[in-house]
Amino acid sequence: MGNRFLFIVAAVLAAACSQAPEKMQLTDVQVLGSPDGNMVMTFGLSSDGTPAYSLSLCGKDVVLPSSMGFTFRGNRVNDSYETRKGHIYKDPVDFHSGFSFEGAENGGLDETWEPIWGEESRIRNNYNELLVKLGKDGVKLNIRFRLYDDGLGFRYEFPDQENLTYFVVTDELTQFAMAGDHTACWIPGDYDTQEYSYTVSRLSRIAAGHNPDYNASQQICSENAVQTALQMKTDDGLYINIHEAAVLDYPTMNLDLDPGKLVFKTMLTPDAEGFGARMQTPCKTPWRTVMAVDDARKVLASRLILNLNEPCAIPDAAEWVHPIKYMGVWWEMIADKSKWSYTGDFHSVRLGETDYGQATPHGHHGANNDNVRRYLDFAGDNGFDALLVEGWNEGWEDWFGCQKFDVFDFVTPYPDFDIAALNAYAHSKGMKLVMHHETSSSAINYERHMEEAYTLMDKYGYDAVKSGYVGDILPGGEHHYSQFMINHYHYAVTEAAKHHIMVNAHEAVRPTGLCRTWPNMIGNESARGTEFKTGVLPNHVTILPFTRLQGGPMDYTPGIFEMDMARLNPAYPGKISSTIARQLALYVTMYSPLQMAADLPEHYAEHMDAFQFIKDVAVDWSRSEYLLAEPGDYLVIARQAKAGAKCKANMGMDGHEWFVGGVTDENARDLTVDLSFLESGRTYTATIYEDAADACGLGDDPAFNPGYHIRSVKVTSADKLPMHLAQSGGFAISIK
Repeated sequence: MGNRFLFIVAAVLAAACSQAPEKMQLTDVQVLGSPDGNMVMTFGLSSDGTPAYSLSLCGKDVVLPSSMGFTFRGNRVNDSYETRKGHIYKDPVDFHSGFSFEGAENGGLDETWEPIWGEESRIRNNYNELLVKLGKDGVKLNIRFRLYDDGLGFRYEFPDQENLTYFVVTDELTQFAMAGDHTACWIPGDYDTQEYSYTVSRLSRIAAGHNPDYNASQQICSENAVQTALQMKTDDGLYINIHEAAVLDYPTMNLDLDPGKLVFKTMLTPDAEGFGARMQTPCKTPWRTVMAVDDARKVLASRLILNLNEPCAIPDAAEWVHPIKYMGVWWEMIADKSKWSYTGDFHSVRLGETDYGQATPHGHHGANNDNVRRYLDFAGDNGFDALLVEGWNEGWEDWFGCQKFDVFDFVTPYPDFDIAALNAYAHSKGMKLVMHHETSSSAINYERHMEEAYTLMDKYGYDAVKSGYVGDILPGGEHHYSQFMINHYHYAVTEAAKHHIMVNAHEAVRPTGLCRTWPNMIGNESARGTEFKTGVLPNHVTILPFTRLQGGPMDYTPGIFEMDMARLNPAYPGKISSTIARQLALYVTMYSPLQMAADLPEHYAEHMDAFQFIKDVAVDWSRSEYLLAEPGDYLVIARQAKAGAKCKANMGMDGHEWFVGGVTDENARDLTVDLSFLESGRTYTATIYEDAADACGLGDDPAFNPGYHIRSVKVTSADKLPMHLAQSGGFAISIK
């Protein structure tokens, strides 16, 4: 590997160094080439000692020369106590110019690792590395670059040193200078939520397109700011994606655009005092990432974000972490057909003091014994692993929007929820219950009760929890994506691992690949999902795999068969923009090891022929093929089931089973599915779930019709299947 690396770097240096210094007007230039030699990163110092980098792919500019650095408040370790006490809060210190170059080191890695679960069973991690060492006034700063064939990752590292121990980052000045007014799929920059619809526009039109939807907690940070992962396409056909990886003990970033210069700058989520990150050396920032490829399918196939995270930190993870296909007492609450709360007697609930035994039930509590058993009967009979039950615990009568510190204790059930009996009933069906911990964003309260709550789960055999963070964060002034909450989410996952519990966090920070290190992070929300009902645009699911899913799987909650919301609740007019075939396709296109059949049992009972695909589809994969893709328009993905995986969905599979899903935006399309990924010489049976000839998935169209058609054909690897997708429609194929 070493000789190959040196050869590539030498070749790149010869080609690039003759141009880069004049073009960038930098000194101490360092050039790093990707393993295949097609991508080049150039680093240097400007005339005032500001670090800068640029990136190109096959001679095309990806990132123009962009500056790097910080402003921060800090102290020197040998200052007196009084000096140090005040120094942290003095005016910001310039830590982006005046640097001197103190050396560089080259390295690289080519390995293959096996995820506990994933879109494939083996992942190659192959990069060349450059570590740049800088100094300023006796303070040391290292910048580590890793260049892959599909993108760049870089982070700042502060080594253990005499002249810097504690400091506060007030601003990170990392830039991403774009080479053109690219077309982007973006959501507004926000410190508290990603639950927005995507806008597709030129970069220069971002401010004009800012029209954020309402959310229970939101804080727009700038009319020119967008969130990562940001997916762009250049006029000459490059697909560029800016994101971050391994966000730990540091706030999440937004990207603030200078629309005149088309330069993005990081905008860190502030804490309650308005600062970014409080640091102690030795320390490092998250990776800043820039993916650049010439085909949209390569974006979906990239594992850049996962590879920039550390290997699995749980020695016995393979023994207890497993994919899950589940149902839930949930959708009926989302539609307000039933309620999370138990009674209407209390206007104010006090934790540990309110006597629910004396209350009169209002009769609409969804998490009651009979209703839970009804779901367990249906889910158990149809081969599901688990059942989520929301609203099982005391406190829901005044949980939302009250800014209460003491909201729930996560261990006390309502009188009509027999936790012991229902767990026993679930186990008799070969299932487990999924715990629900809605924190109401009172992070301190959750941490105070977490050990007792996880211990209760151990007692009753729960091995997965859905946590929620609805509302503004307590303590006040913190944000969902600030350093305090980043550390809280990580604490919840690491504590859960001690109890062999898997975590599915909703309203939490967007994932940044940490599921490689902590595979018990089996799912997250962190985006607009099915719960928004009629508020999900047709193009939404054609964008999420390029953006939100780059950092890890999403609990999107697909599988809705009844699109007319008025049938659940007359107070909810309107129809979900989808066909039934499209809902089936999402089990393939929206990758997650945690897949929910989100609709009600009675709606599935009306369409058991289509429900068969949900029963059959795997949730753990040995291989994925990205067949057709264009962000915002359409995508088609094929996945090969992993044989003998530790979940009911994959049990009995021998690895020859494939599942294909395709979705489109508001436009009807005719696509051709090339089956050359199948093993040559075998004949398969393909069961095709497709939009009916007169189907229309646009919820506001008078011609709306979510109808489907099912057919079976014999296929081989030489076949190509023509597929018609209705407006906001799709298809799913089971190949055995």
